[in-house]
Amino acid sequence: MNLIASATLCQRELVRFLRQRSRIAGALGTPLVFWLLLGSGVGSSMTLPALAGTMNYMQYFFPGTVVMILLFTSIFSTISIIEDRREGFLQAVLVAPVGRSAIVVGKIAGATILALLQGMLFMILAPIAVGVSVAAIPQTVLFLGLVAFGLTGLGYVIAWSLDSTQGFHAIMNLFLIPMWLLSGAVFPASGAPAWLQWIIAANPLTYGVGVVRWSLYGPAAYASLGGPSPLVSVVVVIGFAALMFAVALRVTSKA
Repeated sequence: MNLIASATLCQRELVRFLRQRSRIAGALGTPLVFWLLLGSGVGSSMTLPALAGTMNYMQYFFPGTVVMILLFTSIFSTISIIEDRREGFLQAVLVAPVGRSAIVVGKIAGATILALLQGMLFMILAPIAVGVSVAAIPQTVLFLGLVAFGLTGLGYVIAWSLDSTQGFHAIMNLFLIPMWLLSGAVFPASGAPAWLQWIIAANPLTYGVGVVRWSLYGPAAYASLGGPSPLVSVVVVIGFAALMFAVALRVTSKA
């Protein structure tokens, strides 16, 4: 019963997202514009010492843009929790004879799949746009799935505690976008002030961007950037995903 309920909720998330083309354009189009405009502008107007002889800025910015797609898609998808509560659908699901874990699994699985699919669409550009080996893509997709799962869990927890989409967007602008900006996606931590480096190191998304960058460009290029250890990054990404899932289960069980 729980498996059927989870699969149904997951399918509902997929169908709802695909029927709303504006959400597809927003989740994929905005990061693409960021990468083209910000990447081209920064790359042509300034030189980052940490990238000297390693890669150009468009290559450096590419993994962060993929993670941004995961963030946007995950957040836009978990907003459905607020909409479902307002429409009464969530209350109906809560009183259904299924475990609360089925709700969490279905919602998070649906949003994770959506985020991963959008990230994979952008990854198609990688071999052409930034010269990434095609062989590196399957491994990168695996890490993208872990990052997407963690971000979806975070979005779920935030959305569960809010009653309005306006409040959710406020949280996104105040917390989630800075979380992405301070993840090493836009600039290397080595060039930031000491106090900002501490914030970047404490940001779990830093390790998500790091492991995606390591997977795409290989150990040699990644080591020259001075990012977190790949092993530490993988452990943090898995730990963050597990933690967000556990917190999502807890907040749902209290409802």
